[in-house]
Formats: sequence, structure tokens, C-alpha cells
Amino acid sequence: MPRVWYVSYGSNLNATRFACYLRGGTPDGGTRRYPGCRDTTLPAESRPLWLDGGVYFAGHSPTWSGGMAFYDPDTPGPSPARGHLITVEQFADVCAQEMRRDPGTTDIDLAVLCRNGRLALGPGRYETLLHLGSLDGTPMVTFTAPAPVRPLNRPSPAYLATIAAGLRETFGWTATQAAAHLAGLVERSAVVPAASGE
Repeated sequence: MPRVWYVSYGSNLNATRFACYLRGGTPDGGTRRYPGCRDTTLPAESRPLWLDGGVYFAGHSPTWSGGMAFYDPDTPGPSPARGHLITVEQFADVCAQEMRRDPGTTDIDLAVLCRNGRLALGPGRYETLLHLGSLDGTPMVTFTAPAPVRPLNRPSPAYLATIAAGLRETFGWTATQAAAHLAGLVERSAVVPAASGE
């Protein structure tokens, strides 16, 4: 089965939270139960990575009751991330769950994504796939919005705590280092909370 490095930059930095996408379950502090992937195998490997570009918080997540993290390759970076080595099928199922679809309902043409650098699966906020190069000969991919999401919006404390835990386990940062990094992102998203969204 072909594999990809799924490059996470938000709550999926946290291995326990990401496991809810793979094996099913409700993340700590969240309200949504995820069905999990057809293949529930955990990543063959996970690595710390850095993304060119920036991360910001916007929109409204009913799972976390606050802004969601989005990656924008055209804003200043770099941004800390985590690569999870999973199958293409698993990545498709993770994408489906992010788009509030059932696992097994989303197909990804990896060749087209790698050739074009971008693949739109729909108009939703996490329905644009990006090819970020390769690592050890395996494609690195992620998903984000097709254009900058507005309005900006502060994330919830539970969402921030999940990301902070992911930064600590991925990079070995102290709680202070993770908090300082996230405070900078939140400061750029310090606006009136959004009333609705995905």
C-alpha cells in the first residue's frame, strides 16, 4: 500500500488526538466522536518537521468551540509540524473525517496532487490538499483552506492545550516554549469570535 507523510500543524501534532482519526474516539476537550479509518494501524513513524509558511486561527469549530488552525504557505514562517507516515488510504479517510464525510467516501489521486502541487476535493475549509515535497522518497502532504479564512478567531483553551501537548512531545519543548509559540499565533488571531462555521 502506498504511503505518504501526512504533515500536521494543528491538533494532530498530538499523537493521542491523531489516534482518534485512525482508531476512532473523542479527543480530550473535544465534543465530536470520530469513526476512525478503515485501517486503524498507527503511523509507521512520526517525525518533527518545519513548514515554510505560517499558521493562523480562524472560523469556528463545533468540536472545539473556537478558532481552527489553518496553514498558509504564503505567510511568514517557518511553522513547527509533525509528519505521520501513513497509507494513502488512511490519509484519504483522515481527510474525509476532517470534511465531515464518512471514511471510504473520499478518493485521492496522489499522482495528480504531486504533479500539480495542489488538489481541491471541494470548497470546504480543509478540502484543499497540498504537496509539500518528499521525505526519504515519500510524498509529504497536508490539507488547508483554498484561501485565507475569515474572520480570524481565537482558539479554545482545550484546543490550545492539545496543540501544546503535541509540540512538547514532537519537539521536546517545555510548556513555557509551547505556550510562548502559541501565544504569538493567538495574538495574530485576536479578533471578535466567529458565530458560525465548520
